[in-house]
Amino acid sequence: MSLPSGISARPVFPGARILQGSSQGYVIAIISAMLLAFTAIIIRVLTEHYHLPTFVLAFWRAALVALVLLPLLLLIKPEWARLQPAQVPFYACYGLLLAVFNSLWTLSVALNGASVATILTYCSVGFTVFLGWMMYSERLNLRQMLVIVVSLGGCFLVSNGDSMGNTHFNLLGLLIGMLSGIGYTLYTLGGRVATERRYPVWNTILYVFGFSAIYQWLFNTALTLFPLAAFQGMTGSLWFLSQGAQGIEWSGWLLLVVLAAGPTLLGFGLYNISLKTLPLAVANLILSLELVFTAVIAYFLLGENMNQLQLLGSALVMGGVLMLKTKTAQA
Repeated sequence: MSLPSGISARPVFPGARILQGSSQGYVIAIISAMLLAFTAIIIRVLTEHYHLPTFVLAFWRAALVALVLLPLLLLIKPEWARLQPAQVPFYACYGLLLAVFNSLWTLSVALNGASVATILTYCSVGFTVFLGWMMYSERLNLRQMLVIVVSLGGCFLVSNGDSMGNTHFNLLGLLIGMLSGIGYTLYTLGGRVATERRYPVWNTILYVFGFSAIYQWLFNTALTLFPLAAFQGMTGSLWFLSQGAQGIEWSGWLLLVVLAAGPTLLGFGLYNISLKTLPLAVANLILSLELVFTAVIAYFLLGENMNQLQLLGSALVMGGVLMLKTKTAQA
C-alpha cells in the first residue's frame, strides 16, 4: 500500500536529472508498484509470524521512516530537513491523520490478508470522487457515480459478501478495510494541501511520519495503561521478543527496517522519479498495478487464495480505478 504524501507533478529527488526518456519512466513506475506491493506482504508476516500488535507495528514503521530519512536529507539536502514554525500545525494534524490511517491499514491486513486489504484500500477511488464533490465542488457526472457504485460493489464481493449469512463473512474486516480506504483518501487530500503550499515532498514525509510516530506511541501507551475491549491485542511492548527465547528478534527488526526503507521510502521515491518523464495520470495508472502484484506475491509467498466472487470483486475495483484514471489521462 502506497503512502502518497505531498505528491507533486514536478518532483524533486536526488539523481532524477540523469533519467531521460519516457521509457525509463515506465520502467521506474512499474518497479515502484512492485516495491509498494510488498507493503501488505511484510505487514502480514509481522502480524502473523511475529505477532506484532497493530499499534506497535504502526509506531515502528513511522519511526523508522523518519529515522532513515533524516540522516539522508542532512547529507544530501540539509534544507529539506528544516522545520519551519508555520509548518508545525499542519504537519501535526497531518501526522495524526496518518497515525489513524496506518492503524486501520495494519489492522485490515491482519484481518483480511495482504491481497484483500490492498484491494479494499483501492476502493478509496469512489470515496475520492465523493469527497472531491463535497470539498472542492468538483462536478459529479454519470461516469463518476458509476465509479462509486462499481468500487463499493467490488469491495463487498472481495470481502466475501456471498457469505453474509454465515460465519465466513467478515463484517469487521469489511468495515476496517473500507475505513482504511476512507483514511487513504483523506491522507491523499492532505498531500494535495501540502503540494498547494509548496512544501518539499521529502520534508513533508519526514515530519508527517515523525509526528505520526509520536501519536502512535501515545496511542499504544494510553491503551496499555487503560485497556479497552475493542482494542484488545492491538497494543503491547514496543520491544518485541523472539518466541520461546530470550532477547530481541533481530529478523523482525530487519523486516521493519526493510518495510520502512524499501516499500515506503524507495517505492515512493521511485514513483516520484517516474513523474520526471511521465504525466501524473499515467504514473498513477501504472501504480494501480500494485493490486495485481500484491495478489500474485501473496499467493506464492503467503498461500492466500481468492474465490470466484472475490476475483470478480477485484476486477470491479480495478475497473473503477481504470475508469477514473483513464478519464483523468484524457482530460
